Amino acid sequence: MSDPRARARQASRLTGPAPVRVRYALVPVPRLSLQTVARRSGVHPDLIRRFVALGLVEAERDASGGLAFESTAPAAVARIQRLRTGLCLNYASIGLVLDLLDRISMLEAALRRTGTRSETPPWT
Repeated sequence: MSDPRARARQASRLTGPAPVRVRYALVPVPRLSLQTVARRSGVHPDLIRRFVALGLVEAERDASGGLAFESTAPAAVARIQRLRTGLCLNYASIGLVLDLLDRISMLEAALRRTGTRSETPPWT
């Protein structure tokens, strides 16, 4: 193996990045259109577009360029609306509150998995 290119290929195979695992869904996940999310949540589609732009609701683009949402999007929009009307929060603070609530849920789930119980009741 005196060829420098062959040595470089061998070295890159040994030190190259870890292989990427690709996961394939066995069942296609149904996606909701913008109109469906708007109808189910009772919110105007333009407001939902704003939520997506602010990062409050996750969406992907479908093949035609429209927004495609997960089936949990109407519940997420309703949660945002409850925080907005109930606590009079602006959208930046709603993002922070959602992040904190998600973190609290993850910590409580970790506590349940370990079997450790605290003396105080959960916050949520």
